[in-house]
Formats: sequence, C-alpha cells, structure tokens
Amino acid sequence: MRKVDLTTAKTIANTKGLLPSRVIGTSGLQFSGGHNANLEPVSWEEFEGSINSRGLAIYEQGGWLKLMRTQ
Repeated sequence: MRKVDLTTAKTIANTKGLLPSRVIGTSGLQFSGGHNANLEPVSWEEFEGSINSRGLAIYEQGGWLKLMRTQ
C-alpha cells in the first residue's frame, strides 16, 4: 500500500467514478461510487480539510483508495 497525494487520489477517483463522501450523521469519510444512501458526496476542498484536520492520509493499492491515520 502506498501513500498518495490528493492530486493522485483525484485522478484515481475520477478514473474509477468515485466521489469523496461523508457517512451521513457522522464525521466518517470514504470514497463512494455514489450508490449508497448512507453517504453524501462532499467537495474535494471539504474532503481535504477534513482529512488534514483529522490526521488522515490517502493510501492506494491496486487502484483502490483507503483513508488511514498518517503513518
């Protein structure tokens, strides 16, 4: 698993049709294909602010994106 910057994550997300999203009613974040009633899309700016303020980083493996605490 490799750590990627936001620009790389955007490129991967756009290629796979993913959106930055928040779990409704929580502060949970994840990438979504847009077909989950429990998730609401957020702007990339809001997404970036949230991951930075919470000490999270974006990791990629095999084209999949995951948010984890910064290592």
